[in-house]
Amino acid sequence: MLALIYTLAEDYLDRRGEFREEHLGLARDAHERGDLALAGALSDPFDRALLTWHTDDRSVVEAFVAEDPYVRNGLVTAWEIRTWNVVVGSPAP
Repeated sequence: MLALIYTLAEDYLDRRGEFREEHLGLARDAHERGDLALAGALSDPFDRALLTWHTDDRSVVEAFVAEDPYVRNGLVTAWEIRTWNVVVGSPAP
């Protein structure tokens, strides 16, 4: 499994409305294909988001990042893909 970690812009909450439906549509499509397991923003403060993936293929996650309107429009200021070694629970979709 892979984890995609986004660092969010300080004005993320103020600006996300314009791009939210496109971003969520992209995430829903990835989830329906079985690629994306879970996704959401971390709060208090809203400074990061975590998306976990049912794949070890980094190109799948990189393609998502390239299409994500949050990334393209500066709501995400940095991102990284990390291997996530699940030790409890099932990584299967």
